Amino acid sequence: MRSWKHCLFTVSLLTALIFVFVYNNKLWENKRFLRASLSNASVLTEVCHQISEGKVFNPGENALRTPVGEATCSEYLAQAHYFTEALSTEEADFPLAYTVTIHKDFSTFERLFRAIYMPQNVYCVHVDGKARAELKEAVGRMLRCFPNAFLASKTESVVYGGFSRLQADLNCLKDLVASEVPWKYVLNTCGQDFPLKTNKEIIQHLKVFKGRNITPGVLPPAHAVGRTKYIHREILSDKTSYVHKTVQLKTPPPHNMTIYFGTAYVALTRDFAVFVLQDQRSLDLLSWSKDTYSPDEHFWVTLNRIPGARAVVHPFKRT
Repeated sequence: MRSWKHCLFTVSLLTALIFVFVYNNKLWENKRFLRASLSNASVLTEVCHQISEGKVFNPGENALRTPVGEATCSEYLAQAHYFTEALSTEEADFPLAYTVTIHKDFSTFERLFRAIYMPQNVYCVHVDGKARAELKEAVGRMLRCFPNAFLASKTESVVYGGFSRLQADLNCLKDLVASEVPWKYVLNTCGQDFPLKTNKEIIQHLKVFKGRNITPGVLPPAHAVGRTKYIHREILSDKTSYVHKTVQLKTPPPHNMTIYFGTAYVALTRDFAVFVLQDQRSLDLLSWSKDTYSPDEHFWVTLNRIPGARAVVHPFKRT
């Protein structure tokens, strides 16, 4: 009995907080948003009720999302609580670009997209060429509801650890550079990522770098030397795909570059993105990297170490 009363108190408090949040942010006029918030409170009430009776609460997939195929775009955006305008002037003045590479789990991708979506940003989604047709159709159908999101114009059949993974990001990067959205940074993600910060917090963190890229890396550790020392080949078949290491040595890197290793997930300025796509040194490194292992872990960071590649053309002022 005490547990049930505690749950009721929790739900009542949560409902009151939701109302205060809605009112203070001038969103109470949006009746759909309010109904959705109260609906969430009723779900929590049901959770508490079932827990108090010793039951296991296991909501079905339909309780977690509203399939876009069963609603109009306007209904889907309202029911899924998408933002339809920038939440602050700071965010409106600092749009971001995202690449999202996925190969499975539409519902996971949908949650990620909902978490990172803002109407002032722009999004390119690359669906693995090997993915099921149902996934491609579902993603395409969902993205049609967003004028600032689209599928990559060119698709790769991605092999883990292979060059195709890097090429998928580059395909999206090319599309994003052609976008009319004046984005400041591009962030690359995969379908199993999820943000730990809000859009505003991400922007404030990026501004600290004052127009520099975020591509952490070091000289190659011993275990990674073989990735660029020997030729690797992607093996792609209906049953499996992998990268095969040969005993054949590679030629030295172009332009006497020193190869660095780091994270495959980076934040790049628009100026640097243009450099990556157009500079001959970048194109030569890309060609040289086609038969290496996991080239996305050395490509970005190596280019960022080239003198002049990180030059700040339009430094951002901190607010």
